[in-house]
Amino acid sequence: MRDGPVSNGARVLPPNDPRQYDDLAGEWWRPDGAFAMLHWLARARAALVPPASRPDAVLVDLGCGAGLMAPHLVGKGYRHVGVDLTRSALEQAAAHGVTALAGDVTAVPLTDGCADVVAAGEVLEHVPDWRAAVAEACRLLRPGGLLVLDTLNDTLLARLVAVELGERLPTVPRGIHDPRLFVDDRALVVECARHGVALRVRGVRPGLRATLGWLVRRTRGGAARDVSHDGPAIRPTWSTAVLYQGRGVRHG
Repeated sequence: MRDGPVSNGARVLPPNDPRQYDDLAGEWWRPDGAFAMLHWLARARAALVPPASRPDAVLVDLGCGAGLMAPHLVGKGYRHVGVDLTRSALEQAAAHGVTALAGDVTAVPLTDGCADVVAAGEVLEHVPDWRAAVAEACRLLRPGGLLVLDTLNDTLLARLVAVELGERLPTVPRGIHDPRLFVDDRALVVECARHGVALRVRGVRPGLRATLGWLVRRTRGGAARDVSHDGPAIRPTWSTAVLYQGRGVRHG
């Protein structure tokens, strides 16, 4: 497991340092850029969100980054509020129609029960206190509100795939993860239940053809294209051992 500083562009930063996202600000909306897999996950996460059931419904997007869920929520009837620490990412989110809010996902400056949906995509594994982030997500939900999330599991296989292998291929940036922060799926289900949300989880994985096509284009510098031609970019799988989604409703 890598614990020391890593090189990211022009400067050396510790693993999981939020300043990396400023260095990578130009990657957010590149179709085959360093964050391409985040686009795939955003689409899969948005697919878990039903159309709004009432006027003025609010979706709070924790760790929203540059607002990658926004194109996939169009027409569903939500006001999309994005919370993130990285201002360069929030500026891009706002340009894509997100109501951008600078804040920490463990202390969100929004009122209790304000959200019909809370999304926490690829953020819990970056938070030193993921339980505090879960408590905030559940606090923001109104009774009957929906929590959707995806994250990396706290397993040796996840460390191998996401860090030891993934960060050595041209897939995700080096040092973007600290595997000590990965989130055990069983512990997450228990923590959500403590806060009134009955979370169900399922394993997901990137589609093989989509991933191989992306790697080839990145390696050869080919033109970007819509990976949906390669089949679903994110697919359900039987195992939660690496990457998993969660979906749950807050009890009244």
